[in-house]
Amino acid sequence: MICIGIAFFFIGCTSTPRFAERGGRSQELPSPKERESVSSTQPERSPSDKPLLTLEGIASYYADDFHGKQTSNGEIFDMNSLTAAHRTFPFGTKIRVTNLENAKTVIVRVNDRGPFKEGRMIDLSRGAAQALDLIRTGTARVRLEVLEWGKGN
Repeated sequence: MICIGIAFFFIGCTSTPRFAERGGRSQELPSPKERESVSSTQPERSPSDKPLLTLEGIASYYADDFHGKQTSNGEIFDMNSLTAAHRTFPFGTKIRVTNLENAKTVIVRVNDRGPFKEGRMIDLSRGAAQALDLIRTGTARVRLEVLEWGKGN
């Protein structure tokens, strides 16, 4: 009888995974650390553009000095494309970026690492910065909504 009591005690002390309904089926939610991981084994897609993760912070952009040079994932940087640099998101991650000052949005794909300036969350290509109307100011407060986790390549 004591063994059964001890067994129930240890079972009660274990943590239970968090689950959520997505697309009509239950699945375990990734921890914040897993969401920030750069070594994603399987891309997770957001059903009907609902964000997998939402963050707010400061965006900046980069252009001329890097145009035509190799990005961290091996691509050649095209400043007119709709791409971005993020410190930890896997390459290929698709993010909807909203300029909180004017409500303009653009969807970008992570293909580089950065920003390296303290206090900034994402570096956008010039093409993405133009879509958000932040060329003149150089930076803007933005909302990032992850729509699809990349494969990391």
